[in-house]
Order: sequence, then C-alpha cells, then structure tokens
Amino acid sequence: MTSVYEFTAKNIKGEDVSLDEFKGKPLVIVNTASHCGFTPQFTELQKLYEEYHDKGLEILGFPCSQFNNQEFEDIDSTLEYCQLNHGVTFPMFAKVDVKGKEIHPLFQFLTTEQKGFLSNNIKWNFTKFLIDKEGKVVGRYAPQTAPLKMEQDIQKFI
Repeated sequence: MTSVYEFTAKNIKGEDVSLDEFKGKPLVIVNTASHCGFTPQFTELQKLYEEYHDKGLEILGFPCSQFNNQEFEDIDSTLEYCQLNHGVTFPMFAKVDVKGKEIHPLFQFLTTEQKGFLSNNIKWNFTKFLIDKEGKVVGRYAPQTAPLKMEQDIQKFI
C-alpha cells in the first residue's frame, strides 16, 4: 500500500467507506476515546475542522477502546457524547483496534509510515496523523500534542 486512499473503514452505520472518497484532501486521522484525559482535544479538532474544512481539510475520528477501555461500548453513545459535549461534526468511524493482533490495516499503515518515539506502536488515545493531498503520511503527533499545535503544519497542505 502506498497511500491511505487504498484503505476502507467501517462508518458509524457499519458500512464500508473507501478512503478514496477523501482523495485530494489533506486529512487528520486520529484514534479517539470519550472517557480519556485527552478527550477535550475533540473541541480543538472541531475548531480546526471548522476553520479549514472549506479549504479541503477532513478530520477522521476512529474510536478505540484499547487504552483502559475508555470508549463507550456502542457507537451511538460515542457519537452522541462527541456531538453534545464537543460539537463534533467531522466524520467518525466505527471502533477499531490501533495496535496488537487485530490492528486495523489503516493504522498498521499509518504506524509503519510514521514511527513514534521509541517504536511504531500507538501508545495512547489521540495519536494524530497528518496526511497530504496525495494520501502520504507527513506527520505524527503524540497524544499530549494539542490539535491547534498542528495548525501550521496543516496550513502547508491546504
């Protein structure tokens, strides 16, 4: 695989979505959790989405429960929480694994393309990946990196 556009993921209705749908747009792909200390990052992610969506930016949220089981069991609760508490309007997908034996192929690709500090494994919720318009992974940001700190890098690909 050479770009994120070659992958599919299940949307919140359980339907396969080709990431080719986002071809030609810069992306931020993030693994999320509703009950995490970093959950307030949803608000900053939404702010970036509102600021740059008209210029092509898409933010794709992938709920994950692999880190201390910090996500709701059902996707409807996750979506409701994100919308009511953080105003999230960017696309959210079905819950995925971002590490281990059942890692989603998209996250296998992302972590291979942009290794983290000490290893390529995702170590916590809200690890963020920046993708250019060609589908190449051009940045990886630690969970503690506030989304607004990514803004200058995002602007390079708008």
